[in-house]
Amino acid sequence: MPPSYREIPPESRRALRQGLAVALATSAYGISFGALGVASGLDIWQTCVLSLLMFTGGSQFAFVGVIAAGGLAAAPAAIASSALLGVRNVAYGMRMSAIIGGGFWRKALAAPFTIDESAAVALAQTQPHARRWGFWVTGVGIYAGWNLSTLLGALLGDVLGDPRAYGLDAAAAAAFLALLWPRLRGRQAVAVGIAAAIVATALTPALMPGIPVLLAAVVAIVVGWFNWLVPPVRHAGAEGER
Repeated sequence: MPPSYREIPPESRRALRQGLAVALATSAYGISFGALGVASGLDIWQTCVLSLLMFTGGSQFAFVGVIAAGGLAAAPAAIASSALLGVRNVAYGMRMSAIIGGGFWRKALAAPFTIDESAAVALAQTQPHARRWGFWVTGVGIYAGWNLSTLLGALLGDVLGDPRAYGLDAAAAAAFLALLWPRLRGRQAVAVGIAAAIVATALTPALMPGIPVLLAAVVAIVVGWFNWLVPPVRHAGAEGER
C-alpha cells in the first residue's frame, strides 16, 4: 500500500510538488504540438502516436517543423533532426541510472521518462529518495499530461489559432528557470549557464536542430570541468607552513 502524503519525508514531498508543477506547466505546451502537428499535414492519430512513442518535445517540434516546410519528402531530414535533439537524453540516462537504482527492468521502465524535465527536477533535490520521487513524479506526470494535451490540441486544431499567442511556449522555459535559479549561487555555475546559452542562441539560426544543443552541452562540460572561476581551496595550516 503506497504511503500517505503525510508519511512521505519532507524532502520527497517538496520533490513531489515540484514535479507536479513542472508536469502541469510542460503538459500545457502539448496543446501547441497537437495543433501544429495537424496543421503540418499529419492526421490526429499520427500526431498522437508521435507523442506516445517519441515523447520528447524538442524532437517532436523539430519533426513537424521540417514536415510542414517540406512535406513527406522531407521525412528523412525530419527524422535526422529529431534524432539529434534526442541524443541529449542518452546523457540524462547515464546520470539518472545511479539515482533510479535497481536492476535492468527498473532502468528499462525509466527510459521513456528520462527527459529534460524529469532529470532537472531529480537533480534539483539533495536527498537520494527525494531525487527518485522527483524523477518518477515528473516523468510519469508529463507523459500522461503531454499525451492528453496533444490529443486535445489535435482535436481542436484551427479553433485554437496560433497556440503561441497564449504564451504556452514559455511555460516549460519558465519551469526550467525556476528549477535552475536556486543553483546559480556561484560564479562557476553562472558562467556555465551563460556560456551554454550564448552558444545555443548564436548557433540555432545557422545549424540544423539538435546540433546547437549538443555543442552547448560540450561548452558547459568544458567550462564546468576546468573550474576556472572557482577560487583554489586553501588547506588548514598552510599559513603556518610558510
